[in-house]
Amino acid sequence: MGAIENINELIQLGRGKKVCEEIQAALEAGIPAADILQQGMLPAMNEIGIKFKNNEVFVPEVLVAARAMNMGMAVLKPFMTESGMEPAGVAVIGTVRGDMHDIGKNLVKMMMEGRGLKVVDLGVDVSPEKFFQAAEENRADIICCSALLTTTMSEIKNVLTYLESQQARNRYKVMIGGAPISQSYCEAVGADYYTPDAASAADVALEICQGLK
Repeated sequence: MGAIENINELIQLGRGKKVCEEIQAALEAGIPAADILQQGMLPAMNEIGIKFKNNEVFVPEVLVAARAMNMGMAVLKPFMTESGMEPAGVAVIGTVRGDMHDIGKNLVKMMMEGRGLKVVDLGVDVSPEKFFQAAEENRADIICCSALLTTTMSEIKNVLTYLESQQARNRYKVMIGGAPISQSYCEAVGADYYTPDAASAADVALEICQGLK
């Protein structure tokens, strides 16, 4: 098995320390950072996403794979910068104002990063103004709003209304998700996309950034 295949398998197994060692060895062997990322690391997280959607792996396995991916990215990132590699796109993500839940948001962030996106995590209890400001400052493609409570899901509409007040609604695709959210709610408030799980969110975000949606 080659170095890139090893890295792919180790990420899926969540072997973060070993992933870092293998990436370092691959770099020292002259394998380009872009090849390590695009042929080994990103396909590994894509495979985890597929398995997650098919109920072949579950949240704990996704979390350890994402952690291994992030550890590997920390090793690879300086070499990516040197080679001029750009992220596939930029997403701003946060849990809406009044809501302190972050497990689902964190999972979406990890999956999006695993698909090659730059993700700006605003944390929890995020106001519409903060979503907008972060999107502007980071030249985002997507704003992702998470709501885990029926009492806070109305904040999604407030984010959309604020974007409209700033004449910025057309500049960003707005993705929404969380336990009480549905496709019908997405359509009712005028958001662009609803996804039911983290893997689907990452797929849609990548398609948006690639101009496929």
